[in-house]
Amino acid sequence: MTEEAARIDIDDPEVDMDDAQRLLYRGVPFTGEVTEYLAGALVSLDVYADGVPHGLCREWYRDGTPRSEGVVRRGLPRGESREWHPDGVLSRRQVFDADGLTLREDDAWDETGRLTRSWRCPAEET
Repeated sequence: MTEEAARIDIDDPEVDMDDAQRLLYRGVPFTGEVTEYLAGALVSLDVYADGVPHGLCREWYRDGTPRSEGVVRRGLPRGESREWHPDGVLSRRQVFDADGLTLREDDAWDETGRLTRSWRCPAEET
């Protein structure tokens, strides 16, 4: 038998934040999925562990088009994250190191898909 993952709505009146900025549900650091709805449409879904973002984080525009997607570990971004314009065209791509503190790549595109920025972290000298 598998246990269903806990899921709460961020607008639930029993959701709060503590002084350490951890998400609490009924006074306890929350582990599970946190959703947000706008006019009945799911606009975000984030995974939390012990009150801190830890897993896949996704956002959508109200029409269901992806808005952003990335992974966080203990509240810090890891690996590749992406953002899209409302029409579905990729608007930004970032790549973070395993430490979650170092940005390695940062690319941006305008609404037509034209690259407007491309940055790479300089290689460290050994």
